[in-house]
Amino acid sequence: MDRLPKGALSPFPRGQGCYSRPTMELATTPLRMPADWRDFFALTKPRVMTLVIFTGLCGLLAAPGEIHPILAFTAILCIAVGAGGAAALNQWWEADIDAGMKRTARRPLPSGRMDRDSARDFGFALSGGAVVVMGLANGWLAASILAVSIFYYSWIYTVWLKPRTPQNIVIGGGAGAFPPLIGWVAVTGHITLMPILLFLIIFMWTPPHFWALALFVKTDYAKVGIPMLPVVAGEKVTRRHILVYTLALLPVTVAPWWLGGTGAIYGVAAVVLGLGFLALATRVGLRTSVPDDRMKPEKQLFGYSILYLFALFGALVVDRLAAMQGWI
Repeated sequence: MDRLPKGALSPFPRGQGCYSRPTMELATTPLRMPADWRDFFALTKPRVMTLVIFTGLCGLLAAPGEIHPILAFTAILCIAVGAGGAAALNQWWEADIDAGMKRTARRPLPSGRMDRDSARDFGFALSGGAVVVMGLANGWLAASILAVSIFYYSWIYTVWLKPRTPQNIVIGGGAGAFPPLIGWVAVTGHITLMPILLFLIIFMWTPPHFWALALFVKTDYAKVGIPMLPVVAGEKVTRRHILVYTLALLPVTVAPWWLGGTGAIYGVAAVVLGLGFLALATRVGLRTSVPDDRMKPEKQLFGYSILYLFALFGALVVDRLAAMQGWI
């Protein structure tokens, strides 16, 4: 640092130097670089959005009736954008929580790459735009369900349920269950039993899927005070719940076939995939972790649960296409 010329007046008041309190605050405040498009994209939780887009597309393709390709593309785009907006609002609200968790500390807000107001405004813009465009292009029933799904995730789950009850993911599972229902309604314009069953499949799938994750990241949740089931009830109870919800999931996934809404392709896939899910869930449900446990069975169940939902909804579309072509 250059010295002041001899006799020059100091820019600091007497008794204060360059490390006075005001200057220290400036010195310790991290410089925030302007967020780029990758940070905004990260706010939408793209990996989660992939599953949202896929299940929404499957609901659209499995629905009876026809839809213009442009309107179909618009519907899926609105589902994706709406989900991204809800995810941005989730991260805006939970920025402090994310900063305290190893799994989420590198997100744009806790890492300091973006300010919270930008994330909030981005989330509201995406959410509002998606609902309006969906209403104009695909009807206001589909748009209303999309609006409910955004509110469900960004407020009911994020603000109300998650910090208050260990049943947060059970009730909150409805947030991720809306896409196939929205896709179906975008084609048909009304709600029937079949899209409700698709909603229930994801609703019942969410608890064992998420609790498998919660088992091997429970330390993170405990550190920030989030009452996930493994934190407040312990591993034994969580493992038992995973097994119970998996057993409840299987008949729900087979119900579309039993009730005549799908053909044998989907029915066989639901049974085979469900048995695989049950085998992994049983392994997780009946074991006890040990010190320095790597939680391999829990990680396998979590990974399989994602592939399971992709495969199950993919089989739904294949079954529908086979029926349209007269193959079954």
